[in-house]
Amino acid sequence: QVQLVESGGGLVQPGGSLRLSCAASGSRYSINAMGWYRQAPGKQRELVARITSGGSTNYADSVKGRFTISRDNTKNTAYLQMNSLKPEDTAVYLCSAGASWGQGTQVTVSS
Repeated sequence: QVQLVESGGGLVQPGGSLRLSCAASGSRYSINAMGWYRQAPGKQRELVARITSGGSTNYADSVKGRFTISRDNTKNTAYLQMNSLKPEDTAVYLCSAGASWGQGTQVTVSS
């Protein structure tokens, strides 16, 4: 079972930036795809961005051009650079790899 630990969330003003990290450990094998999801109160969990071990990416339409997912395979860590943040980006952001999930990190965009 892969353990995932997110970090980097916080409170930011609209238009600001945050960088989330997701560190994976405990896997005997190389980790294939890693993804960032988010869940706002009263809403369903949604995919934000996903990246394969080869670097292929896909994004939710709502974050294209503002968010960038990347990974460092040597560190088994995925990142989510979030720019031009909007209040509607407020949510708990969760990292996923295979069947494993992290505990989530809160992102709040508010003035």
